[in-house]
Amino acid sequence: MADLYWDPYDEEIERKPYEVWRRLRDEAPVYRNDQHDFYALSRFADVEATHRDPQTFSSARGTVLEIMGPDLSRTGQMIFLDPPEHASLRQLVSRAFTPRRVSELEGRVRELCAELLDPFAGAAELDYVQDFGDHLPSMVISSLLGLPREDQREVRNIVDGMFHIEPGVGIVNETAMNAAGEVSRYIGGELKRRQDDPGDDLLTALVQAEIVDERGVERRMTEQETVEFAILLFVAGTETVGRFLGWAAVVLADNADQRKELAEDSSLLPKAVEELLRYEAPSGIQGRWTTRDVELHGTVIPKDSKVLLLTAAAGRDGRAYPHPDRFDIHRTGEPHVSFGYGIHFCVGAALARLEGRVALEETLKRFPAWEVDHAKAERLHTSTVRGYTKVPIIV
Repeated sequence: MADLYWDPYDEEIERKPYEVWRRLRDEAPVYRNDQHDFYALSRFADVEATHRDPQTFSSARGTVLEIMGPDLSRTGQMIFLDPPEHASLRQLVSRAFTPRRVSELEGRVRELCAELLDPFAGAAELDYVQDFGDHLPSMVISSLLGLPREDQREVRNIVDGMFHIEPGVGIVNETAMNAAGEVSRYIGGELKRRQDDPGDDLLTALVQAEIVDERGVERRMTEQETVEFAILLFVAGTETVGRFLGWAAVVLADNADQRKELAEDSSLLPKAVEELLRYEAPSGIQGRWTTRDVELHGTVIPKDSKVLLLTAAAGRDGRAYPHPDRFDIHRTGEPHVSFGYGIHFCVGAALARLEGRVALEETLKRFPAWEVDHAKAERLHTSTVRGYTKVPIIV
């Protein structure tokens, strides 16, 4: 095991991680990295069980390696809250972010797909991420929130700035922070407008949602909580769906026979979306903080340790999936963990599934076959999100 090494910052490992993941699962299911001071879990069962135990594996000290340490629960962001505080805020959000509201967006998602893809009718090539995948999610979320259509492209441009990565600095940099502040101010202004002029949109629903919390007190979301949740939607929903679509373009090009099936029968798309999420999870790593000593596979993880859950590696675990390295849109059995499990299961999972299904259906209607120009494709590298920033396809 002396030569077994993994860390989320190593770009060479990330380009071809599959053999390293296999060795982690087989040889070091509780892996220790002294250089960056974390433990890593890579087996499906361990990742799933950890998601289900927030009392032991806390989110309050961050979920991304480079920001883990200080108590982030004081920010009020739902993603950094543990029970019982998490429950009341999640309940408030769920009152507004309903399956009905998501399903009603399908027509708008199709409109946006047409708006983005139709200009390439008859073209020989397009960049599936730069021209499509990076734009669709933020425009869908803007529509869900009820932002004016004339503002949505500008909001998308600002949101793009939130994902700026500074060489040597990473994702926490001045450009990204300034963009987040600009989005926050814009959403705050829209919230004030909803108080005087309610609409049939998610922002209005968030403003109006009421629950009785764990102390028996009736309350609504504060303005800060609402703004933070809207930003979480943009951050989590835009980046991961964009990466998902990039992976879809690459994986379906590599599996042209299955792509042909999808083009001929759109009823297969929901299962194909799930298989893509398992096969190449866009959000590949989640961080947790131990609140007590934990013994697992003969190794003790001490209290106050950083633990990384390798969701992408768990999706390739042969203990959970037969032939895990085979892409199969007809796969049945164990659900994937790419949306998490337990109390932090992705609140936007239904929206992501809708976007993925409709985006692929509308793409295949227009471009039933393509090849990827791998020489021009470019990968994104962060400590948590994995995928492509450019996927030129020849259609």
